[in-house]
Amino acid sequence: MTDTPNPSPEPIIPASEAIPEVAPAPVLTMVQRRKKNNVINPYVWGTGRRKSSVARVRIKPGDGKFFVNKKKVDEFFCLSQDRRAVRQPLLATDTMKSYDVWVNVGGGGTTGQAGAIVLGLARALLYTNGDYLPALRDNNLLTRDARRVERKKYGQRGARRKFQFSKR
Repeated sequence: MTDTPNPSPEPIIPASEAIPEVAPAPVLTMVQRRKKNNVINPYVWGTGRRKSSVARVRIKPGDGKFFVNKKKVDEFFCLSQDRRAVRQPLLATDTMKSYDVWVNVGGGGTTGQAGAIVLGLARALLYTNGDYLPALRDNNLLTRDARRVERKKYGQRGARRKFQFSKR
């Protein structure tokens, strides 16, 4: 056999030169991610859900105002446990007087709405500063509570309750 030249017109390129080097994507800061049309959006959003409640939480640096559905948080929630719960992410991160909070919440009852606000606020705070992660994790504020109401079954009075049995 004789050595014949390569019949293809393309030159043979070594494997190291065939694939161009691709630079890794730059890591964007929070301000760069919130920048649109050269205007920095001062608000950070977080969404929280619990049972059938959905809360859209919006925060920005401020002096500690807290509104839920355009009412002050203490006017919106009647139960002290709900008032305490919605402030838990701010207390855990020690930012009670550092952010103004606006929340739109709907669906479900007051306890489910409070749980949704907690998750949304914790997510928004984490987005503003990643250093809050250990404090929020330790207080279990970033975990979505997946419990729902169990459905009613046919032939029964409820999800588990049976109709009353009568021997006679």
